[in-house]
Amino acid sequence: MFDSYGRKINYLRISVTDLCNLRCKYCMPEKGIDKKWHKEILTLEEIEAITESFVELGVDKVRITGGEPLVRKNILKLIDGIGKIGGVKDLAMTTNGILLKDYAEDLKNAGLNRLNISLDTLNEEKYSQITKVGKLKHVLEGIEAAKKSGLTPIKLNVVLIKDFNENEIEDFINLTRYEDIEIRFIELMPIGTLKHWSSNKYISNDTVLEKMPELIEIESADISSPARYYKLPNAKGKVGLINPISCKFCGNCNRIRLTADGKLKSCLHSNSEVDLKKLLREGKDIKTVITDTIKSKPKEHELENGNYINREMTAIGG
Repeated sequence: MFDSYGRKINYLRISVTDLCNLRCKYCMPEKGIDKKWHKEILTLEEIEAITESFVELGVDKVRITGGEPLVRKNILKLIDGIGKIGGVKDLAMTTNGILLKDYAEDLKNAGLNRLNISLDTLNEEKYSQITKVGKLKHVLEGIEAAKKSGLTPIKLNVVLIKDFNENEIEDFINLTRYEDIEIRFIELMPIGTLKHWSSNKYISNDTVLEKMPELIEIESADISSPARYYKLPNAKGKVGLINPISCKFCGNCNRIRLTADGKLKSCLHSNSEVDLKKLLREGKDIKTVITDTIKSKPKEHELENGNYINREMTAIGG
């Protein structure tokens, strides 16, 4: 599938729930969100059916997100089902890692290939502060369990937040010296009701290069990746910089998103959505709608013009 700008769309990101066991400031409103009725979210069978349609149209990469995907009931059954769809070459998940210690081996056995783990600080006190309810040790235990289970190489997603974790940039990068791990620094994006807070806490990824000038830029193996990659001399791992604000990452975008309540989003930063759940439950053929939605995918986001989306990040999928 190609959009109107000639970009090949082969990557589907599926949010399986908008619920989460953490309350990270930039993602989830402090009071949480209204819990949806079961009938309001896609069933596992519907998610599989939609995924099959996407695969038949050319998608070969699938990522499971949330909310926190590991709080979704029967998540292992879903992973197993999607993993068995012929044509899915890469099945990944983004998780906060809190429940990973108990799930890692089963996820691998169910067919998951790899993991991204969200971790914005290596300091226990600061971790409790940013997540409101989380314990850092649970994430670290989850990372070790993922390594032992073969869900590697692991990527750590680090959202840069002004006056919070810019003093830990060196600590995160130093993890790559001796471990085959990818540290991905992500610029804070203004999204949902927290957009003004996020704008005030924004810090450019240029800060990473200023603090670690010994980083050497390397070529990316995946031109559709939003990250620019760097490496310390002789390091085992690497560093990725994702710059949605300071340097648009839209040029080679290959992805499309499905929310937990069945809305199809051609762009993370667009309020435009198509209700696939409604069409599927009416027995309609969704393939034409999918291809039409991809054709309408915008060239790039317009965050610089103040065009922010209304959904919270937890309701879109990280």
